[in-house]
Amino acid sequence: MVFYCQRHCYDKKYTTNVVSCKPAKQDVVVNGKKKKIDCYETTFEDTVMFPEGGGQPDDRGTVEGIPVLRVQRRGGDAVHYLEKPLEVGAIVTQQIDWDRRHDHMQQHSAQHLITAVADAMYGYATNSWYLAESISYIELDTTKVSTAEINTIEETVNQRIKDATPVHIEEYDATDPKLREIRTRGLPDDVVGPVRVVTIEGVDANMCCGTHVRNLADLQAIKLLHTEKGKANKTLLYFVAGARVLRYLGECVSRERQFNILLHSCSSDHLRLVEKIQKDLKSSLKSLRDAMKDLAVFEGQKFLAQDPRPQVYFHHRRDGDMDYLSAIINEINDENVLKVLTVGEDKGPGSLVVHGPPSLVAEVGPRLCEILEGRGGGKSRFTGKVTKLGKRGEAEKYILGVMDNHKTES
Repeated sequence: MVFYCQRHCYDKKYTTNVVSCKPAKQDVVVNGKKKKIDCYETTFEDTVMFPEGGGQPDDRGTVEGIPVLRVQRRGGDAVHYLEKPLEVGAIVTQQIDWDRRHDHMQQHSAQHLITAVADAMYGYATNSWYLAESISYIELDTTKVSTAEINTIEETVNQRIKDATPVHIEEYDATDPKLREIRTRGLPDDVVGPVRVVTIEGVDANMCCGTHVRNLADLQAIKLLHTEKGKANKTLLYFVAGARVLRYLGECVSRERQFNILLHSCSSDHLRLVEKIQKDLKSSLKSLRDAMKDLAVFEGQKFLAQDPRPQVYFHHRRDGDMDYLSAIINEINDENVLKVLTVGEDKGPGSLVVHGPPSLVAEVGPRLCEILEGRGGGKSRFTGKVTKLGKRGEAEKYILGVMDNHKTES
């Protein structure tokens, strides 16, 4: 089945008949989370709304003002999921979200063009592609695409756009021998009816079910952004086309202006300044680690200087880390002393270390985690992640009670 939307990609409205309508459930994304909602599964005599396929997402829009939640192809039918029911046999008007449709047309035609040029110039076949909401990518059958190759592909595809290269869509019977000469990655098993071939004049002919521009001039421009290593020795080539190029440029300019303010410089100096900040930060972190180590040694020595020396040692530091606590334990170097050490927000999350006599550590460690609302484990050194360091007073009271009981028993 070739739908009206595939023959008339630029049409925004269409009047047709309701063939079926029944209650259904459909997964929709609400605030970034999938949610199953009640809706109505509806089919029409024909449709101006493209059902998802060929790597292209489905259209959105309304039917008689009723929002369309999703459109899916099922064999020769385009199944629409509507918020409200329609009467079977009614004559209705469908209207698409044109901005979404046109964006998908631009990205899909751009993918065909990039795929054809990359294959013709360098033999890089396309295995798949993904039309995302902001930046799309093509999976090329190669381990690497050089910067020079990317630049050449980009220059070539944009020249085709400047040349206003026509795009034709033709339909063939599935048994037509001409189809054997046309590039394709295969058709779904449930495809019925004519097979569509999208031809970019003088560039490419490819079987495709998607919606496309009628002339490459409608793409405006294509920008190849970068590559990324894919699976199984493949390369992902990221791109934007059409209106997305201007949006992407606008976002880049906005970020650049923010960096100008933050770095008190012009854009040409950003890289040098960021590299300098990273170098200074690395040096500062090293100095901080050294200072914290010295502080840990001092804390341990301060404890060792006590006479008589307590059998339990409590210590907390808000800006410490596990290395800091380990340095204190190493400095005291006495397993007979029960050490209860914490780092992190004074009343929030942080880390716990309990070190000392193994039997005592095994007894108090899990209970301390319960009091401070966390989890952990270990024998002679019990470590844990906790969430309520504000309960340290309760934890210390518990430990002192345990120590008193041990004295009484001995």
